[in-house]
Amino acid sequence: MTASKLDAVLAHADAHLQDSLDRLFELIRIESISTDPAYAAECRRAAEWLSGSLSAIGFDATVRDTTGHPMVVGHDKTGAGPHVLFYGHYDVQPVDPLALWNTPPFEPTLMPQPDGDTHIVGRGASDDKGQLLTFVEACRFWKEVAGALPVRVSMLFEGEEESGSPSLPGFLKTADAELKADMALICDTDMWDAKTPAITTMMRGIVKEEFEITCANRDLHSGIYGNAARNPLQILADIIAGLRSADGGVTLPGFYDGVRELPEQVAALWKKLPFDEEGMLSGVGLKIPAGEKDRSILQQVWARPSFEVNGITGGYSGEGFKTVIPSKASAKISFRLVEGQDPARIREAFRAYVRGHIPQDCSVAFRDHGAGAATVMPVDGELLRRALRALEDEWDGRAAVAGSGGSIPIATEFKQKLGMDALLVGFARFDNRIHSPNEKYDLSSYRKGIRSWIRILAAFAG
Repeated sequence: MTASKLDAVLAHADAHLQDSLDRLFELIRIESISTDPAYAAECRRAAEWLSGSLSAIGFDATVRDTTGHPMVVGHDKTGAGPHVLFYGHYDVQPVDPLALWNTPPFEPTLMPQPDGDTHIVGRGASDDKGQLLTFVEACRFWKEVAGALPVRVSMLFEGEEESGSPSLPGFLKTADAELKADMALICDTDMWDAKTPAITTMMRGIVKEEFEITCANRDLHSGIYGNAARNPLQILADIIAGLRSADGGVTLPGFYDGVRELPEQVAALWKKLPFDEEGMLSGVGLKIPAGEKDRSILQQVWARPSFEVNGITGGYSGEGFKTVIPSKASAKISFRLVEGQDPARIREAFRAYVRGHIPQDCSVAFRDHGAGAATVMPVDGELLRRALRALEDEWDGRAAVAGSGGSIPIATEFKQKLGMDALLVGFARFDNRIHSPNEKYDLSSYRKGIRSWIRILAAFAG
């Protein structure tokens, strides 16, 4: 790959940034909310828009029906060398509460900022339409300038990521031969900071569970039945409180089975990161870390499993006061998992623990809200090293090799079903307000994201 050809593609991308932005605005305007059946036609429209965009730049692209919203698959084999599969999702979260948006959520708006950057405001601007298009546009500019891509590229876009990806496992099973590649690329993660890109090599898995405890057959007067009748809120509170130890650990029997210490190579990379532990908590109004006391905050949120309470329901919570012992109480909880933990085993251990704390005259019911295993990618792979060098060339400094406390189940699916690792390179920022009103994507991130992928594709070609 000659430097002059790479420079020509980069210059072409900059010269046509407004065209790229126009295409992003077209995609954002499509109201592709996957969780609401009322928007099914919009989800299909987004899939067709993406398929048409890929076809326009020479990809063999098609819309594939599933049991839910359609997938988009595209292939371009004009390049040589490695074969990469790029993944993104075109669906978005609902916009509620609408009253908190400063501009219409599906009318993308440019908002100049005091620091000289500009925010692209709109639902999906960051998660994941802006991120997805950085790669598509990089491929577009390579083909417009050079006539071919530097490597072989396939793309997979889904429309159910924001609603749990129910159709994805079955689709991967039927299309595995077509989608297998040397490496999967995912652009749905964050930068380290505004000037430092990051490649995420470790993501936690998750188990999401809801349980409801029933005691009396109706709500009771707390004066008449107090002391004599079981209170499901008290039972629920005792169960939840018992799952955390005084030192911040999780007490669920067998929870840490299979959990290994952080590899020294990864720990060394993390120590080089400019991370402000006090600043992370002070930014949200806190001071004292709540996890395992012998672990750094980075280890607590990236490399250690956790238990959290996500919501509790029961009794009377309206205005004023009602002296009632509720009949039912429920909670939604989640476990974040690390490599070596089996989500199914953790779920069964949790249910066994809860059942063991339910009095004989009371009952409990469970609801499974999904699960996924942790994802760990090797930090010494050749393609990762090439991607890091490309990012450093574009951003004029070191790129971070980071972990994430969050979960992207598709990375695990690629590993388990297609046998390939995933490279997670994202250009979002932590303040992008994804899933919230006034979601935004920085114009500088969009521009340099396109340029970064142009460089990464060249680096993969050697």
